Amino acid sequence: MNLSELKSFLDDKVELYNNPNFIESDPIQIPHLFSQKEDVEIAGFLSATIAWGNRKMIVKNSHQMMDLMGNAPYDFVMSHTEDDLERLESFVHRTFNGQDFASFIKGLQNIYINHDGLEAVFSKYQEENSLQKNISEFKQLFFEIPHQYRTEKHISDPLKGSAAKRLNMMLRWFCRQDNKGVDLGIWKSIPPSLLSCPLDVHSGNVARKLGLLTRKQNDGKALAELDFKLRELDPNDPVKYDFALFGLGVFEKF
Repeated sequence: MNLSELKSFLDDKVELYNNPNFIESDPIQIPHLFSQKEDVEIAGFLSATIAWGNRKMIVKNSHQMMDLMGNAPYDFVMSHTEDDLERLESFVHRTFNGQDFASFIKGLQNIYINHDGLEAVFSKYQEENSLQKNISEFKQLFFEIPHQYRTEKHISDPLKGSAAKRLNMMLRWFCRQDNKGVDLGIWKSIPPSLLSCPLDVHSGNVARKLGLLTRKQNDGKALAELDFKLRELDPNDPVKYDFALFGLGVFEKF
């Protein structure tokens, strides 16, 4: 396929998968449970944090996280007690455990009290064509308070070579101005043109089959390569093609 044919093919797949039916099986359903901006942000951040492995288990455990916070995430983050944090001890999703969960609550509280919230942090360091520095800076601020070293592995650092799939997915949720009711678009300070595709095994394999990606590893260099190609297809909304790549990989076994 030439570039025009590829764009037409992928645009059709975006139309197929970028609709409310996508929400039913995806972790994005968790932030959709809430209406207050801070609740949406915290629910989205936490569910994106554990978004690796079986999708049904991700959704199930994300719901459990919300239940443990009384389904009031922002209120829990801002006014929790030590007893409240002890309730989180039973939580586990793969290598993310209750101690990690408690550390994340404390980290979020610090972000909201001392750094004006998640949107302010992520929108602070915008570069011309990428948000990967923003993610790295966020990680530094998030872990500036006392924490267990093991918890740091649950936030990727793109400046150390990671594709940061989960946080790029969260940024898609929050920043993409979606007229189909899937992505939430609650952050207006970051243009969708800066977003990066959440690169995982599915989107990576499909991208390689379509000639959008040559690098074999799903790392930061591969993300930069894929970003460049997707921006050629749509410079204003490149990450919409995540729906096409993911749908082709997961639902069509392309």
